[in-house]
Amino acid sequence: MAQRTFIMFVAILLLLSSPGGLAKRVPSQTWCVPKPYIDSLILQGNINFVCSEVDCGSIKPGGPCFAPDTSMNHASVAMNLYYQQHGRWEEHCEFKGSGLIAITDPSNGDCKW
Repeated sequence: MAQRTFIMFVAILLLLSSPGGLAKRVPSQTWCVPKPYIDSLILQGNINFVCSEVDCGSIKPGGPCFAPDTSMNHASVAMNLYYQQHGRWEEHCEFKGSGLIAITDPSNGDCKW
């Protein structure tokens, strides 16, 4: 009986910790952006992390999302790239508490999100 209880406990933990478990997937018309008061060092850390995982060419010089050349703009684009490429799961916009899910498209000019 103890072994069966343990197996059920492990199965529940796996369900809760998996992206397909009880994690919340948000609608397709959402974007991930930094919270407005986040320090630029945290933003740069988010950019570094994301750009080690996905292609961030759009925020490099000459890219459609380079301007304005600010850490807030670049982090916004990068964090959203990560969020979108990972299926728009709420947990992929956490960024240690610095991310925020937006319902208004932040695209501007040639920078399409």
